[in-house]
Amino acid sequence: MKPIIVMTEGLEAVPLEWAHKQARIVESSWKNPEQLHRDLATAEGLIVRTYTQVNELLLSQARSLRAVGRAGVGLENIDQVACQTHGVKVFSTPGANAHAVCEYVFNLIFPLGRPVINLRQPVAAEAFHRYRKVIRGLELCGKTIGIIGMGRIGRLVGRAACAFGMKVIYNDVVDVAQHVDFLATSVDKPSLYAQADVISIHVSHRPGNRGMIDAPALAQCRPNSLLINTSRGEVIDAAALAAALRQSRLAGAALDVHDPEPPGADYPLWGCPNCILAPHLAARTQGAMDAMSWVVRDVVEYLQGTPKA
Repeated sequence: MKPIIVMTEGLEAVPLEWAHKQARIVESSWKNPEQLHRDLATAEGLIVRTYTQVNELLLSQARSLRAVGRAGVGLENIDQVACQTHGVKVFSTPGANAHAVCEYVFNLIFPLGRPVINLRQPVAAEAFHRYRKVIRGLELCGKTIGIIGMGRIGRLVGRAACAFGMKVIYNDVVDVAQHVDFLATSVDKPSLYAQADVISIHVSHRPGNRGMIDAPALAQCRPNSLLINTSRGEVIDAAALAAALRQSRLAGAALDVHDPEPPGADYPLWGCPNCILAPHLAARTQGAMDAMSWVVRDVVEYLQGTPKA
């Protein structure tokens, strides 16, 4: 008998085709909890992405569940303690999107610090030369990047920054020096805020990170600095950041993640100057999406190799 696996947020085409050959796949939406609970009644496996909450309520409806796979990195939407209590194995893909996110960080830095002027039609010589006289972009070589969170993605960003000739400083809650194989200096947060021309955030969902970038932190930043967040939306105090941008106490910010998602009409950052608000795209390359989707292989192999209790 093929194992029954419920999927709530889809998979990429090739991993999904493979999964259909290995298991009985039931596609169910996280937006319809009642139907999802019915579909989970006999499921042995569950594949989720970002928005499905695997909590005690869900697990109580899935008496046969033995494995949960998250096609992604963080596990903030999965109650790991509850899964352990219910005897449910949790899988994820911690390194699958690291390169995609690293590349996207610089994709956000450049529009803020070195915007492209795209001439879409013929322009007068005066206008053409005015651009050349007025535009003065940020040259990364020789500047300092401050990385908050020196995990897989943070280290990739640091290596890339070194290649640009940047000075790299970082802050992490644990000692990661043995994993840093390029020139980088560990500093405390106040020093990082005070020294960095670019601040790139790469922290986890741990409770202490909520509101980390608040008014006191922003007050320590250089007024010509750029803030990039591709980690977690709740890390940023949006009202404090909006005030800093509107008062020119920060040169610019680019946020790919928000709290909540999507941000509501009352989001303080709407309309702020020099602010890029992206719809959670950092990991959305085909390569990364495929790699994350292959968590289904881990779930299938576990279900095939581990007998029911």
